[in-house]
Amino acid sequence: MRHFLRTSSLSLAFLIIFVLALVGQSVAGHAYNNEELMQHGQPAVTYLEFVTSSEFLVDVAENWQSEFLQFFLFILATVWLIQRGSPESKKYGDEGVGSDEEQRVGAHVRADSPRWAKARGWRRWIYSNSLLLMMGAVFLFSWFAPSLAGHIVANEQNLQHGLPAETWIDYVVSAEFWNRTLQNWQSEFLAVGAMVAFSIYLRQRGSSESKPVGMPHHISSVGSE
Repeated sequence: MRHFLRTSSLSLAFLIIFVLALVGQSVAGHAYNNEELMQHGQPAVTYLEFVTSSEFLVDVAENWQSEFLQFFLFILATVWLIQRGSPESKKYGDEGVGSDEEQRVGAHVRADSPRWAKARGWRRWIYSNSLLLMMGAVFLFSWFAPSLAGHIVANEQNLQHGLPAETWIDYVVSAEFWNRTLQNWQSEFLAVGAMVAFSIYLRQRGSSESKPVGMPHHISSVGSE
């Protein structure tokens, strides 16, 4: 158990931080939601009612979609695009999907390689792109789910204001929906671009996301010129 905790400490640490942040958001959101209801003369809701509500789902999933879109696009972009001097990038000349020898597939597969890496045809293709496919699938789910929940919330608000209900299509093409969506997306694109650019010139000793402190700015990674 101790070995597992040490060798999985990075993912476990962020899992714990995520759970704590999600619980904190639910508690604060519940309190804020009840304040809003009281101001409008409506009865408060229980914590369970709030965390299973469309409002809470929208707030959570909207943030997830921007994060997974960020990773999806970054993974895809780093296959073909490079940034000289950034440890987030491959070195010049390594663009593309790589040879079978580099990827340890086909005749170059290892005895301890994953089973689907040893396979041929569609199974190898799926496994070769499984990270991108997973990020894309989670992004699509986290985009679609809040669009349904947001549609419900929007119609509840329309009902309160005496306005007619709108269809799901009306909602997802509305300015309100895309204003909320693009607010989340643009911040993620800025963060990724800043990380790529800052890592050319700035260092963090001991971090795998940084070049060694004494590495020249123009070198992308150890062993590359």
